[in-house]
Amino acid sequence: MFHRDEHGIYRVPAFDALGWIEHGFGSRHATLWRDDPRVVALRQIHSAICVVADGRIGEGDALVTAVPGALLTVRTADCIPVLLACERRRVVAAVHAGWRGTLQNVVGAAIRSMGERFGSRPEDLLAAIGPGIGACCYEVGPEVARQFKELFPERDDLDGRTKLDLAEANRRRLLASGVPAARISVAGLCTCCRPEEFHSYRRDRAGAGRMTSAIGLRP
Repeated sequence: MFHRDEHGIYRVPAFDALGWIEHGFGSRHATLWRDDPRVVALRQIHSAICVVADGRIGEGDALVTAVPGALLTVRTADCIPVLLACERRRVVAAVHAGWRGTLQNVVGAAIRSMGERFGSRPEDLLAAIGPGIGACCYEVGPEVARQFKELFPERDDLDGRTKLDLAEANRRRLLASGVPAARISVAGLCTCCRPEEFHSYRRDRAGAGRMTSAIGLRP
């Protein structure tokens, strides 16, 4: 579903079809946006704070804009990057969803902001969930796992040490916010499993770098 271009950026066909969007999920080899003056970024704090990129940028974990030229970015090394685009209103968002942000529904906060500030409707959104640590590698203790009972009501193993699927948790958040399943793309790429392709904090700890994911409206 996702394809890797010559810059080491993973792109989404559904987003490629929108000629007015620039987007992508970076790998460890990507340098495309490193010194780009269009880049807008937050100091990420594992929250559900969504900021409209209007010049007053500070702390938070989701950015929204309808202004052409700005390139919204999030940086990850196992957390889940989510990109959103509204076809009807031409609004975009970039979201950083770690386990804390997932529990606090940071993607839902971004969708609400797109609606309240710019008139976007969930049914008009395209969503892409990029590379992040997969259920194959993301093992957590019961103190974290049991907090996901609402998101995974079918599971009976969340009172002990187990593995979590953060990408699926965010897909469920998107569905609950009203984004149609057919409009959600999921990379299915585990950052921890692929050292040749991605940085991973779980794998490399303090030595881990960060990948940049970005989305913006073309000028």
